[in-house]
Amino acid sequence: MTTHSFQLYCQRVDVTKNMARYYALSLQPTLFGEIAVVRCWGRIGKRGGEKSEVFDTESEAARHFLELARLKRAKGYRPVGNCGNPGDSQQFFAAAE
Repeated sequence: MTTHSFQLYCQRVDVTKNMARYYALSLQPTLFGEIAVVRCWGRIGKRGGEKSEVFDTESEAARHFLELARLKRAKGYRPVGNCGNPGDSQQFFAAAE
């Protein structure tokens, strides 16, 4: 069972390219005691895609979460708000670097 709840919501907006995208990540427990990394993406204001990946341990899921956050930061996504996480949302991107 997860001891920490992590969520990340970030956006990438470029008016010159008519680009307005979002990307959301979260760690969620499954009914069977595993941990799922759930990600959602799409155009801001529209329904997008969703994918869940299940891990046996929280540390494996957290590593995957941080790797995905690092990849999105490299593509220009920036966090918006704190998504209900304690503290500053910038810490997630800083930890992923």
